[in-house]
Amino acid sequence: MDSLRQEKVQKFEEFVDRRLKPDLVHAIAERDKIFDQQKIFSDLRKNIENLEKNSVTSLRTLVNLGSEVYMQAEVPDTQHIFVDVGLGFHVEFTWSEALKFISLRKEKLERCNFGLGHQHRSIGEVKDQRSVVKTCALVRMCLSTRQQKSDPSGRGPFN
Repeated sequence: MDSLRQEKVQKFEEFVDRRLKPDLVHAIAERDKIFDQQKIFSDLRKNIENLEKNSVTSLRTLVNLGSEVYMQAEVPDTQHIFVDVGLGFHVEFTWSEALKFISLRKEKLERCNFGLGHQHRSIGEVKDQRSVVKTCALVRMCLSTRQQKSDPSGRGPFN
């Protein structure tokens, strides 16, 4: 009977390792990607609002050329900005157009995040299932220790 129990626990542990852990990693990565995009658009909105509030018409900035190599750049007219709309495409917007686009994009990301609600639940479920496996292993260890102490023959009350 003990070998049957150990076999079941072993199968469940293998299931956790082969199926649940990769699902957990994937779900967390998808959630984090949406959170990152939401933060980018939120930061862009704040920057545009600051430009409007301070009536900035030109500015000097540093532009990342890649591999953390920066170059000074001068923007003579800040009334139009380029926004990455996905798939490597950038669209030139006025500030008001960019704010409208950001609002639409944030709504879409919120819907995606809401759609990922099942993944948020699955993250919790995977963590719960992993806790169950750890608890089962701990109970198994405690029972085997208790069994050895109380009954040297190896037969306990659950066998």
